[in-house]
Amino acid sequence: MSVVVDAGPLLALSKLGLIWILPRLYDPVLVPSAVHEEVVLQGLARGYPDAYMVQQAILREELTVVSLSDQELLDRVQSLPLGRGEKQVIHLGLVASPSWVLVDDQRAREEAIQLGLRVKGTVGIIVSAYRQDTIELKEAELAFQTIMERPDIWIAAAFVRRVWEALKREQT
Repeated sequence: MSVVVDAGPLLALSKLGLIWILPRLYDPVLVPSAVHEEVVLQGLARGYPDAYMVQQAILREELTVVSLSDQELLDRVQSLPLGRGEKQVIHLGLVASPSWVLVDDQRAREEAIQLGLRVKGTVGIIVSAYRQDTIELKEAELAFQTIMERPDIWIAAAFVRRVWEALKREQT
């Protein structure tokens, strides 16, 4: 099951120490070059540890960087009111036909859905990891708690709580 991943899930999963679940759940995991530039190149230049974790996953060939230029993007994607990385994620989602595009940004999610793409974010990835026995329920709980507590992971706490409560109800 192939996926294209945006900066948000890469950064959040790295900060949570869970970047390793991506290649366990999906193959291949495609990272557009603009996302690589944003997360790894700019992140390493700023000394961000999560950039190092993503770079290590690329070096281990768990993530595959796909080179794209802005000129290659489909016209309907170029005109979207999104950043370069999000546009490249949606473009690859349309041309490479992955099972999912992994995006946290709400506007990018809406645009991708309007174009017929299946979208999942960091929280959905963690739920999938639990449901596929890649992580245990306690690990999912810790990840969700950390998301709600960390100011550098921008996912609404109310949403995370709703998903966590639903996941717990599945156990009963």
